[in-house]
Amino acid sequence: MTATAPALRTGSAAGRGTLLAAILASGMVFLDSTVVNVALPRLGAELDATVAGLQWTVNGYLLMLAAFVLLGGALGDRFGRRRVFLIGVAWFAVASVLCGLAQGTGWLVAARFLQGAGGALLTPGSLSVLQASFHPDDRGKAIGTWSGLSGVSTALGPLLGGWLIDTLSWRWIFFVNLPLAVGVVLAAMRWVPESRDEAVSRTGGGRGFDVAGALLGALALGGVTYALIDAPAQGASPAVLAAAVVGVVAVVVFVLVERRRGDTAMLPTGLFSSRLFSVLNVFTVVVYAALGGFTFFLAVYLQNVVGWSALLTGLATVPMTLLLLVGSPRAGALSARIGPRLPLTVGPVVAAAGLLLLRRVGPGASYWVDVLPGVALFGAGLTLVVAPLTTSVLGAVADRFAGVASGFNNAASRAGGLLAVAALPLLVGLSGTGYEQKGALADAYRGAMAWCAGLLLGGALLAVVLIHRPVKGRAPS
Repeated sequence: MTATAPALRTGSAAGRGTLLAAILASGMVFLDSTVVNVALPRLGAELDATVAGLQWTVNGYLLMLAAFVLLGGALGDRFGRRRVFLIGVAWFAVASVLCGLAQGTGWLVAARFLQGAGGALLTPGSLSVLQASFHPDDRGKAIGTWSGLSGVSTALGPLLGGWLIDTLSWRWIFFVNLPLAVGVVLAAMRWVPESRDEAVSRTGGGRGFDVAGALLGALALGGVTYALIDAPAQGASPAVLAAAVVGVVAVVVFVLVERRRGDTAMLPTGLFSSRLFSVLNVFTVVVYAALGGFTFFLAVYLQNVVGWSALLTGLATVPMTLLLLVGSPRAGALSARIGPRLPLTVGPVVAAAGLLLLRRVGPGASYWVDVLPGVALFGAGLTLVVAPLTTSVLGAVADRFAGVASGFNNAASRAGGLLAVAALPLLVGLSGTGYEQKGALADAYRGAMAWCAGLLLGGALLAVVLIHRPVKGRAPS
């Protein structure tokens, strides 16, 4: 296959169709990252789950995304981004059906692991297809549109999930992925052009199948996650300590293995010669940890303490949806003009202010007075971050690394949410069936919002000190 220069324009039918496929696909993955949070109280009661069971329902999915999204990016670069993307869509749809049919917590968690693996194949493809297919003059606009509408699906998840849970059952939050997957396949088959790493096309070289790297990454995240989730119930038991040690050792071995493999690694360490790329991914972990902790606690708190229905809980986040829809393309354009530093500094501060306001929410809270101001501020801050962050990460590396760069950034975002959901209940003292006890959950919620606000302020500090406009031509090649 001979690679051609990217030529799609956002105003063409093929350009719009390619955007549609990428947005719907990433929307499924992002939706399933948040929609489950609204269902946690209901599925927890039906499946008799503990806090640890709820954490694994969220984290099993995030773990596979974070661990294998890098491999998914490398597979797309080598075998064709559209091909791997379509395989991921089909895999994700089948796993979603298994989630909806779950008869116990173990079944559901296992199906969520499979669902995350499918997401790891399609997620990097949805972004790298845009990077590789669109004309350079339209690439920023395409990515900004993708960021905004994909981000909308993250905020829309609780609303759609709440309606499905109250009207039908929590199981339908997974079944809804089937018609979305059909739409993605039809759009991709008609409009999405095939693309791959040019070096692979000519020589068959490039990054190979770094299975060792992928497994070490999964082992590292899995070990640390297990230790954090089980520590409240087991304390410093041999199993918890062993998991923590295995996780830390796996991190060290992963770095050594990837460095030794050089450019054939799943994660070429040469990418980190770009300081901007490195800093932006640390920033991603911090900000998405705050987002993951916020969405995990808010949905359970509004239902089990404030007393709202699942649908009302989903409606609470509608302002985030509207702000992301309207503001993300504009935020991406602003970042292209002035650089990422200002939006990535101001955004987390605004979002942190929103979380601190939301700490005041209690039983009998008014949506308009108590919830809306905090949610709106959080959404405004997130809007300033999403598109500039995505565009800056891809702009910090050479185009031929689009798949692995987008894969690593997605892994960083998932790892942030994964670690937050694993660590926050431990930090705020929530375990067992504590989420069903109003007093314990209220104390844990207020502590979690404070921790998440602190993470966002740390991200703002990181941005103002270390993030600058990339120097053209300095991206690693």
